[in-house]
Amino acid sequence: MAFSDEPNTAPEYGSLKTLTVLTFIGSAIALLGGVYQFINAEKGVENMEKAMANPDLPEFAKKMMTPEALEAARIAAANKLPILILGLIGVVLCTMGAMQMRKLKQQGYYLWLIGEVVPVLASFIFMGSAAFAGGFMVYITYGILLLFIILYTMQRKYLINK
Repeated sequence: MAFSDEPNTAPEYGSLKTLTVLTFIGSAIALLGGVYQFINAEKGVENMEKAMANPDLPEFAKKMMTPEALEAARIAAANKLPILILGLIGVVLCTMGAMQMRKLKQQGYYLWLIGEVVPVLASFIFMGSAAFAGGFMVYITYGILLLFIILYTMQRKYLINK
């Protein structure tokens, strides 16, 4: 039986590995979503305008298709390139950070955290208060972001400065 100077952190490391796998999946979804939004931004605004003009629109859809949401879509379409670039930077930083954390390197946490915050800041810079006009889905997204920040922060104790 071999002894090591490093403590056995297998169960805790398993939690960190799970978080990083979820980060890889989330980064892939963010990449695809960002590119899709960039390509279809103007079409999305047009579709929203048509839907809002439809008198047969179901009640639940009317609640989501507010003038504020339409304005947010217009602002996002007008700023689609910088939003895409900053979103891609966020994806790269999150992915690199997760890869570093899988190697138990503490700098990975900071790369990941910056990668999570950059797209949110980009939304506020380019969209202002309209960044919150997406309604329920925006709040779910920010809630998931906050949850991941808490979960990763709890795992920082297993990361090493290298």
